[in-house]
Amino acid sequence: MTSQESKPQDQADAPSAPTIPPVKRTTEDERLLRAVHPGKVEFTQTDPWRIFRIMGEFVEGFDNLANLGYAATIFGSARSKPDDPMYQAAVEVGRLLAQAGFAIITGGGPGIMEAANRGAREGGGRSIGLNIELPFEQHINLYVDHAIEFHYFFARKMMFLKYANAFVIFPGGFGTMDEFFESLTLIQTGKMHNFPVVLFGTEYWRGLLQWLQDRMLEEGKISKGDLDLMLTTDSPAEVCDLIVRATNEEAWRMEQEEGARQATRDALARR
Repeated sequence: MTSQESKPQDQADAPSAPTIPPVKRTTEDERLLRAVHPGKVEFTQTDPWRIFRIMGEFVEGFDNLANLGYAATIFGSARSKPDDPMYQAAVEVGRLLAQAGFAIITGGGPGIMEAANRGAREGGGRSIGLNIELPFEQHINLYVDHAIEFHYFFARKMMFLKYANAFVIFPGGFGTMDEFFESLTLIQTGKMHNFPVVLFGTEYWRGLLQWLQDRMLEEGKISKGDLDLMLTTDSPAEVCDLIVRATNEEAWRMEQEEGARQATRDALARR
């Protein structure tokens, strides 16, 4: 056998090139929350200096969104694919709300966020994406018309809450749960008013809602009125109807929220 003939076998035996892992970036949130060792940090990495960047993010967010008008923030998994029924439902929710006059706010990424922004564009509404710096790159989806970049989760979360009239929560992971429970806490404690929180996908949320009832409610950690802070549906049209009703009939939603707040005040008074 000639050397030329033996080459394929030699190549087959050769070790494959090592896989190069993606580069992990250090984010500003990570730097902010990192323990500080006195005398070992440059001034530009200290908290007094960092406050200027934080202030800048709030100023940019307020400046860009101050005249947004009615808006709904839509959350859900970044891992949902276009063939996922939830992705398709999010497109429809975004489209219906846009046609009803609401801007759509998302985290600007893929999955449910992309679907909601896509629906906003199809419905002729404003499509807003509030992107966050992550250890690995996350690009703004193609359906965002107005993007704002954030380094800090807490600054970004403020914009989600401040400029929305409602939250629509699709199936998602930890980030989705974070926004979900924070909104409930702010409503329950009277920090936010007339703010519907709509859970989309009754089957997905069934176990969590059952646990809230069987454990939190049964053990007195929450009141029955707290469970009324969440509206659950499988219908994009109903999502739109609920949010429009809360916008036009403030007393309807305020009454539900006040029940939860009064129970909280009563529980604290008994301590």
